Amino acid sequence: MSLPPFALLHNPVRPYAWGSPTAIPALTGTAPTGAPQAELWMGAHPSAPSELLSPDGTGGPQPLDELIQRYPNAMLGPDTVGRFGPTLPFLFKVLAADRALSLQVHPTRTQAAAGYAAEEARGVPLDAPERVFKDPGHKPELICALGDFEALCGFRPAPGTARLLDALAVPLLAPWADDLRAHPAAEALPALLRRVLAEVRPTRTQLGDVTRALHRLAAEGGPFAEACAGYARAAAQYPGDPGLIAALLLNHVRLTAGQALYLDAGVPHAYLRGVGVELMANSDNVLRCGLTPKHVDVDGLLAVTSFRTDEPQVLTALPGDRFEDEFPSPAEEFRLSRLRPGPAAVRAELPTPQILLCVEGRARLHAPGFADLDLPRGASVYLRPGAGPVELTGRGAELFRATTGAPAQAGTGWPNSRS
Repeated sequence: MSLPPFALLHNPVRPYAWGSPTAIPALTGTAPTGAPQAELWMGAHPSAPSELLSPDGTGGPQPLDELIQRYPNAMLGPDTVGRFGPTLPFLFKVLAADRALSLQVHPTRTQAAAGYAAEEARGVPLDAPERVFKDPGHKPELICALGDFEALCGFRPAPGTARLLDALAVPLLAPWADDLRAHPAAEALPALLRRVLAEVRPTRTQLGDVTRALHRLAAEGGPFAEACAGYARAAAQYPGDPGLIAALLLNHVRLTAGQALYLDAGVPHAYLRGVGVELMANSDNVLRCGLTPKHVDVDGLLAVTSFRTDEPQVLTALPGDRFEDEFPSPAEEFRLSRLRPGPAAVRAELPTPQILLCVEGRARLHAPGFADLDLPRGASVYLRPGAGPVELTGRGAELFRATTGAPAQAGTGWPNSRS
């Protein structure tokens, strides 16, 4: 059976309450529904797989995860199957946030496997609200902003957090500022989180005092003004949520288009607002610590959280050749790069499975013996490996490419050559 080298993807949209009702429709050229559209999923996660034409071209759209199970070597390539099994190891998304996402942490692979096995043994249903581990995988992730983007990422160095808590001048916070000065962060931070989230949860009145102090510092200017404005917006979106105190402990980060963050296991984070492309290992394991109506497992959270304090590292794409730049990350499951082809065709052999997403302009794919495929803005395509040379053109086009983090010796990029 002859399999096409590429096919357009039909992707599900996740309607989480924090999503923008307009950003994803604006990218994909579809009409807004009036409901929030938070994430566009491109991949083969079983809870919401993309669809593409059947391999022989005779049927209607079929779920990508089912096609991979039926034709693993053809859809993924033998090398990917050998490394990760018969599953696409990454999940590609467009994320569009109008409101803050929950403060969250992802487990390591070992923690995820143990947690998943324990919940399975206890018979906790996968759809139970108290279920934490949905699969045995870990979830490193990389987010690249498509415009102005605001996030919280990792614990701020303790001296800076103590200065912020002093500046807020709220009685609730004063003892914690003292603790951060008197004890190592690795001791003070978990004790503070346990107290706030489980032992002595702040009252709405106390949290209201913190929110008013945040507005004051934001209006006064100074080194914490921008961060306080972000914290205050999150407080307004989740009134009475003790996760606000946890948020104050995290670095506030602003990204511009083309800047990125890599988030490894154990790093607490939250996206506050903006649109970006997100690439991650194909897992859905999240432990929440606030700014959410969902279940918060405090013991589980503290067990997987890294209490290292540091300034976040903002990434930019490393220059590659004339038209492809790569965002560096240590994840073996994924690799993200940005393509800016031109009118002359760029030819590549494709040893790994790939998804291309066009975010600007219009691109075209060509493979000998198959019909050309147009990629307008907002369209995405799955490219299967080992299908022979594929050519890409696109004057003024910008695309993001998701593929596996292949071993260094396997050239997975589009080579610096034009036909």
